[in-house]
Amino acid sequence: RGLAHCAERGCLRAKHNVPSGERHELCRGLHAEMNAFLQAATHGIKLANATLYSTTYPCVLCAKMLINGGVVRVVTTSDYPDKLAKEMLAEAEIPVDVLPPPATKPPKGKRRQP
Repeated sequence: RGLAHCAERGCLRAKHNVPSGERHELCRGLHAEMNAFLQAATHGIKLANATLYSTTYPCVLCAKMLINGGVVRVVTTSDYPDKLAKEMLAEAEIPVDVLPPPATKPPKGKRRQP
């Protein structure tokens, strides 16, 4: 709370050419999964038996948190280069459904409904 995000101060991982999925401890920000858990805890919401919907595949840190927090399914729209996260989610028997990303434009000949 109240700390500058890496978008404002510069990304240390980018500065040191750290590949995606590595050296998470260098990032100033929280991943969406971590923030969701913190917000749920703050507001007294139980996440056991929940499904997580995310635009990115969980990293290994988030995967461990999801497993220990009792999440039973993950739905995402992208893959992630973290093999250990995939192995751990599979070992915990948590299915991960990778869906196609949502369309940013309506298909030709179709209009978005207001």
